[in-house]
Amino acid sequence: MGTTVRDIAKVARVSIGTVSRALKNQPGLSETTRRRVLSVATQMGYDHSNLRRSRIRRMTLVAAREHGNFASATFVAQLHESVERVGRGMGIATSTLAFDPTEDLLDQLRRHAPDALAIAGLIEPAHLQKLAMLNRPMVLVDLWAPNFRCVNLDNALGAHLAMTHLFARGCRRIAFIGGSPAHYGIAQRALGFRRAYFEAGMPFDPALEVTIAPGVDAQVGATAAMERLLELASPPDAVFAFNDVAALAALRVCERRGVAVPGEMAIVGFEDGEAAREASLTTIGVDKARLGEMAVDLLLDTDLSPRNVIEPVTLTVRESTLALEHEHRSGT
Repeated sequence: MGTTVRDIAKVARVSIGTVSRALKNQPGLSETTRRRVLSVATQMGYDHSNLRRSRIRRMTLVAAREHGNFASATFVAQLHESVERVGRGMGIATSTLAFDPTEDLLDQLRRHAPDALAIAGLIEPAHLQKLAMLNRPMVLVDLWAPNFRCVNLDNALGAHLAMTHLFARGCRRIAFIGGSPAHYGIAQRALGFRRAYFEAGMPFDPALEVTIAPGVDAQVGATAAMERLLELASPPDAVFAFNDVAALAALRVCERRGVAVPGEMAIVGFEDGEAAREASLTTIGVDKARLGEMAVDLLLDTDLSPRNVIEPVTLTVRESTLALEHEHRSGT
């Protein structure tokens, strides 16, 4: 197998998109970077006909109308903005299809006539197989399926960061409010939640894990879940929610019922959107723009072998847990 754009990117320590722009002599790169990439390509014996064969002119982002993992409209908007920005720099026209599962997917897609596809959100395996039959370069974003190229967050790390933070601050009965386990990212967070108890050597109470029923709005479901958790004989002293919408719903229930946050209840979300910042919610920060950039990189990669690219996440500590360390130490 000959040298690929991916091989060059690895040696030159740049993104696949940067290599593509350099090889096509497109703007947006410094002359130093362009020369370095071209030098590496020459040294590695890159066949420039590979680039012509993999030419992508039109790309469509197919997003489930109900994403299920993040605040759907925000997620799709930020992902599209990232994909469009990177694609524009390479002469690729981008469009977005908000997929309605009640309608024929291929009919909806035909209007876009894409050369490549980026699929985001919770999409049924049968629909993925239909898309695969189009024989177009395709990548899954915030989604995983066997035999596909995927870009995902490090959901397990996110759960680990959230739980470690709460355990370190003295919490012992940490609850998890989860969404649809059919969604790869949410299932990984739930798995990380359970694993954290095992790794900490702490007893796990299954009653502390509440899953929102499929089709139920995250805010409505999380509100009911938090009410249920507070009615337990031994209620939790902290909640890790699968996304910020659920975490903020739990926060509002605590406020309404007079449960002090973070004094009596610590709350951690997952996403770090604008609403989390406004509410001073401790949460797991994700770079949705980076997901879009990596999706384009994978689509441009001539190596079509299935793989799952994992993007890191970070913990952002705010007031919903910030006072805990002092309170637990002082015994209040």
